[in-house]
Amino acid sequence: DKAQTIFTPNDHKTKATGKLPKNNRVSWRGNSGLKDGLPDVVGGLVGGYYDGGSNTKFHFPMAFSMTMLSWSLIEYSQKFKAINEYDHMRDVLKWGTDYLLLTFNNSATRLDHIYAQVGGGLRDSESPDDIYCWQRPEDMSYDRPVISLTTATDLGAEVASALAAASIVFNDKPTYAKKLKKGAETLWPFFRNKNRRKRYSDGQPMIQAFYNSTSMFDELMWAGAWLYYATGNQTYIQFATNPSVPKTAKAFANQPELMVPSWNNKLPGAMLLMTRYRLFLNPGFPYENMLSRYHNATGVTMCAYLKQYNVFNRTSGGLIQLNMGKPRPLEYVAHASFLASLFADYLNSTGVPGWYCGPTFVSTQVLKDFAKSQIDYILGDNPLKMSYIVGFGKKFPRHVYHRGATIPNDKKRRSCREGLKYRDTKNPNPNNITGAMVGGPNKSDQFHDIRSNYNASEPTMSGNAGIVAALISLTSSGGYQIDKNTMFNGVPPLYPPAPPPPKAWKP
Repeated sequence: DKAQTIFTPNDHKTKATGKLPKNNRVSWRGNSGLKDGLPDVVGGLVGGYYDGGSNTKFHFPMAFSMTMLSWSLIEYSQKFKAINEYDHMRDVLKWGTDYLLLTFNNSATRLDHIYAQVGGGLRDSESPDDIYCWQRPEDMSYDRPVISLTTATDLGAEVASALAAASIVFNDKPTYAKKLKKGAETLWPFFRNKNRRKRYSDGQPMIQAFYNSTSMFDELMWAGAWLYYATGNQTYIQFATNPSVPKTAKAFANQPELMVPSWNNKLPGAMLLMTRYRLFLNPGFPYENMLSRYHNATGVTMCAYLKQYNVFNRTSGGLIQLNMGKPRPLEYVAHASFLASLFADYLNSTGVPGWYCGPTFVSTQVLKDFAKSQIDYILGDNPLKMSYIVGFGKKFPRHVYHRGATIPNDKKRRSCREGLKYRDTKNPNPNNITGAMVGGPNKSDQFHDIRSNYNASEPTMSGNAGIVAALISLTSSGGYQIDKNTMFNGVPPLYPPAPPPPKAWKP
């Protein structure tokens, strides 16, 4: 069982920032970013995760990563327990959600700003910053500016989604779960405010160059679903099923690029999440019309992933080109594989053997086979026989684009410029970033294991959240069932309770 031998959550540990916990499994990392946000932000912004190979904290993909980790933990808790990773995964998640609670005033009743990023820089910069400097995060001494925004619809919705989803994971810790739910509900009026309706990356060059958001209505649908499951408040599901929201989000446009799940597109995930509601609780009026449309759209997306419909190209080695031949394909493949496997599990859990692609009935096993084929490719079943997860298999990337992994852990501090020789050397990294999935091969199945090609050799947080979810969904450890009930613990009964039976009749 391949998933048992891949400790992919360790990749998140390599990106952890702040004062690291004692159970940190990565010997070559230490405390870093201990002054982040200070003195400008009350209490500071210490903690969380760096993204990719840089020392920047991008809150948008970080929040999405925590949402996806929560989703996989809710559906497959028994599988994580079977491979002794459940408590570890909750630690990884809590490290992220503790930090996300710092990105806005979680004790307030009304918000006027949210923090979007700590650190960063511009690609052509030559001043000391997170892009120009090649340093271990433990050695940073340059200024790390905080980007604060008063308009950030998509970011606010994603942070709320992460907190709401995590509150379901931590339902056995009522005080913490309540804090997470309160944070999510405090964010709701902030990002829903029409006067603040704006994509968080608009006019932000240090964000746009890396995590530019192209829509915000997919995040609004996503947040509505997660807040409903977390709180049971019908306001949220009424919003998520309001016809104007999916219309503006182009949820039913049948555009291939909108069928690809990623940190920038929550539509496939949001519609699957609400399809879950229809399949398991079947709430009926007034939600049935929109939920059935979400269900149908989910089915169409799953059909689009199948080879016979030629919606997406494939490499000669079999990798689906969800990002249309552009770099970093594996992140998209991992997330789509998770959604496909999960949808199959939903159908299997309701005794439904498959779904229709037009007039053709397709078995759920076809979806499982699709997801498995793509993850097997990532693990080494490809023309190069290359595993794209560091530390797994005999042949895997040795020149990963990651500052901490490239510089020796010898307690010697390197300056911004001194670190460049470690970036540019042809030697393999002194530290293996075990468990990290890199960007991946090109559309010709070729992969050049060199740091300068960061589109191929850089791991990202959101990509690794996707591969964790896909792996746990496909492993046989812990059985093949999902947890149908935990997701709905916060949802009140849909129908009034049955009246008590009448007293026994006597003539």
